[in-house]
Amino acid sequence: QVQLVESGGGLVQPGGSLRLSCAASGSIFSTNTMGWYRQAPGNQRELVAAMTSGGSTDYADSVKGRFTISRDNAKNTVSLQMNSLKPEDTAVYYCNVKWRGFIRSTHEYWGQGTQVTVSS
Repeated sequence: QVQLVESGGGLVQPGGSLRLSCAASGSIFSTNTMGWYRQAPGNQRELVAAMTSGGSTDYADSVKGRFTISRDNAKNTVSLQMNSLKPEDTAVYYCNVKWRGFIRSTHEYWGQGTQVTVSS
């Protein structure tokens, strides 16, 4: 089975930086999208950043210019460098991988989440 394990979360002051990492294992199709989502208390889970195996990226407007996503296709890892952190970035961050199967099926897996708290 596919497993995703996040690491790197923690407490940081406003303006600080954190780097989140996610290691995926199992039977993962090579053509896929890996990304990061976040969910704050009372809020819906939202896309933060995603990157395809081909290198295309997508960022939430709120993090553009501050966050950078990267991945290693051979290792099935994805990272999120978060700079200039703001209190509103506080959330549980989840790693995600997904790909299209044949017919109209979609395969999607989630990590357990890692807490990021931005506070002075």
